[in-house]
Amino acid sequence: MSEEPKGRGAAALGWWGRYIAQREIPAVRALAARLRRAAPLAVLSERDVMTLAGALGLRSHDADDIVRLAVLLAEIREHGPSTLAERLGGEKPVLSPLRFQRLLRAEGEELTDHLRRAIIMAERRCNVAALAADILHWEAARPRWCFHYYGADAPRTGNEEKTE
Repeated sequence: MSEEPKGRGAAALGWWGRYIAQREIPAVRALAARLRRAAPLAVLSERDVMTLAGALGLRSHDADDIVRLAVLLAEIREHGPSTLAERLGGEKPVLSPLRFQRLLRAEGEELTDHLRRAIIMAERRCNVAALAADILHWEAARPRWCFHYYGADAPRTGNEEKTE
């Protein structure tokens, strides 16, 4: 089960690299602009978004997740090694602790709005694969984001300790 987020994250990174990252191509720039501005149904009506859904194994009952993911991936301009939470926090956080707490408590469209603003505050750069995996498994990701935001090592699970 722990491989699934990595697999989905890698698939999302591959999709982002092909359909969003190359902003110098007019069609790519246009798709990213449409996704950033579109209503949920318009996002779902994009053929390239359906390609992403297929690559991730998402279906119609996952519509909210695929819309959120596509919209947020369209905001990212540069893939890097740091998670979004790491880029937002640290010694001199770009997102205040209070706003970070609001982001963690947010649900639905409010969550999408908070994450969109956070990506912009992080200069539109983060680890795309990690963000995608976290969005698709948001409930499990929230505690990990706290550790990343404050620059602390997340506690290990019993399974991790046994494998090392």
